[in-house]
Amino acid sequence: MIIDVLKEAFLGSMSSMWTVIKIVIPLMIVIEIIKELNLLNKICGIFKPLTKLLKISETTILPLFSGLFFGLVYGAGLIIDAVEEGNITRKDMYLVAVFLGACHAIVEDTLIFVQIGANGWIIFCVRLIAAFIITYIFGFIFEKSNTAKRIVNKEIAG
Repeated sequence: MIIDVLKEAFLGSMSSMWTVIKIVIPLMIVIEIIKELNLLNKICGIFKPLTKLLKISETTILPLFSGLFFGLVYGAGLIIDAVEEGNITRKDMYLVAVFLGACHAIVEDTLIFVQIGANGWIIFCVRLIAAFIITYIFGFIFEKSNTAKRIVNKEIAG
């Protein structure tokens, strides 16, 4: 009885891992090709008009796009680099983090959920729309609230 349960758990886990491997490895290969061909900056240029909607500067589009499609680790690395280089403001950093919190690795996650039977378009659209709405609201709050501006600019300790 226990052996049957363990066997079923093991086989189910292996099946799930195989599904994830079939998605993640090709995506990682595509990411490496995009990086090697230096296509990321060109692709990001298409999305620059969205920065006005999100109330962020155009310099944030590369970390935002990277985190959106390639995941939080890669996006966070680019955000940290951009902040250290002084290319993005603290407000932009917070807004990109808010957006990516709701909508990171959208391609990879959506493909994985599709493999287990979910509707990919619903997942993709809901996450993207939710991220835009949440980031827009936070951007509006940062614009209108002096307290939020002070927090972002580290005027309030805490």
